[in-house]
Amino acid sequence: MRAPAACGECGEQERARYRWESEELRDLLLNPHLRQLLLTIDQAENKSSLMRKFMQEPLFVEFADCCLRIVEPPEKENILPE
Repeated sequence: MRAPAACGECGEQERARYRWESEELRDLLLNPHLRQLLLTIDQAENKSSLMRKFMQEPLFVEFADCCLRIVEPPEKENILPE
């Protein structure tokens, strides 16, 4: 999957398409435990405190990190040359 050079170059629909084309994200969302965590957050009254609790769960942290990499890809200047 090739992401655009800069997020400013694409619209919201295109960014959404890149999120769903992420094989890593799709694989994570197949996990029934993660799906239950997400449903629990969605239905919770106090979402922020539940999010803090779930950030202690390695699977949820992996999901959050994956989402962040899609929304905000690492900058090239932060990558060390080989």
